[in-house]
Amino acid sequence: MGFVVGGLAIVTLFIGLPWLIFHYITKWKTAATLTGSDEKLLDELHDAARRLDDRLGTIERIMTAENPNWRQSSLPEQRTQRLLSEGE
Repeated sequence: MGFVVGGLAIVTLFIGLPWLIFHYITKWKTAATLTGSDEKLLDELHDAARRLDDRLGTIERIMTAENPNWRQSSLPEQRTQRLLSEGE
């Protein structure tokens, strides 16, 4: 009976414990990486951001063509000064 318990303890110590440790190390490493769906989502978000940036550039070019000084007149401190001067 003592040999069975001793043999079981040795097997658990030298086979079971390392297997358990390596199993969870592998799980942690795979959980830390991006999945295929994560990469697809990031690509879609990057494309959406690029399209929005292009649209913003187009809007800024249109605004500049219509009113070259629109940037200066839209600054917060300029609006505040303009509103104060209009109120007088």
